[in-house]
Amino acid sequence: MIYLLSATIMMGTPLLFGALAEVIAERTGMMVTAIEGIFLMGAWAGFVGGYLSGSLIVGFLAAMLAGLLVASLYGWICIYLKQHQVVTGVAINLLVVGLCSFLYRVIFGVPITPLTVNPLATIPIPLLSEIPLLGPILFNQNILTYIIYVLAPLSYFMLYKTSIGLTIRSAGENPEAVDVAGINVLRVRFLTVLLAGVMGGVAGAFYSIGFLGMFTTNIIGGRGWIAFAICFLGNWNPKGAVIGTLAFGFAEAIAIYMQSTGNSALFPNELFIALPYIMTIVLTISRKSFSVPAKLGVPYVKEN
Repeated sequence: MIYLLSATIMMGTPLLFGALAEVIAERTGMMVTAIEGIFLMGAWAGFVGGYLSGSLIVGFLAAMLAGLLVASLYGWICIYLKQHQVVTGVAINLLVVGLCSFLYRVIFGVPITPLTVNPLATIPIPLLSEIPLLGPILFNQNILTYIIYVLAPLSYFMLYKTSIGLTIRSAGENPEAVDVAGINVLRVRFLTVLLAGVMGGVAGAFYSIGFLGMFTTNIIGGRGWIAFAICFLGNWNPKGAVIGTLAFGFAEAIAIYMQSTGNSALFPNELFIALPYIMTIVLTISRKSFSVPAKLGVPYVKEN
């Protein structure tokens, strides 16, 4: 159980990066439906940067830049060209899949054996990691896990206790009022999309160089969409995003544990692999009400 709970925290890390980014962006009215592509591009750039340089820091910086570029394209098309957010996001996701596969082969060819890097190591916090039960679960994680669980309460404070948060929430609820106050609504939305790109890039790189130490074109496998769903299920609130992330992280931890132990006598491994996605469908259907931002998915057109 200690292993499962520790793995829950770890596997929830990239999902929380994506979910928090999605919460902030969607509060301004922007559904970042390109999140799956941002995750994948981050995973690709993170691995390429980390492998070629020999530094995971360079890898994560490359992932942040790659996520930023994908988000910039999405934001420009949806915010400034007023195109449909869902259609644009799906198109970019498909583009990124082909682009990552092509560029990987251009750079590395077709390796006989998979190329690998040493993933992020765990960093036990002195004294705290020695606390019975809680120590191995909470205080024996990698640096990204510590960072995101600090960012989560800061995100909540920023959204609900600061003027910046009020502007972000107002841009998704009543953008006309924000415009009247002399604040550029399009710029606010674009900046939050860029933030989602940076955080999504880090989330994607977590899978390639933070956990697995390798890259494949199916490495993300829909986890960007799970982060997208966590935003909805968490009611566009960082608190809900944390709770949802832990639930999905636990499901993924169970899947990894069952695969590693080979306990498939009663249930096939494919069932456990599908468990996080089954949870997404079940929880979405069972949810009765949502506090959807009023202008979510609606382009803002300034009146003359």
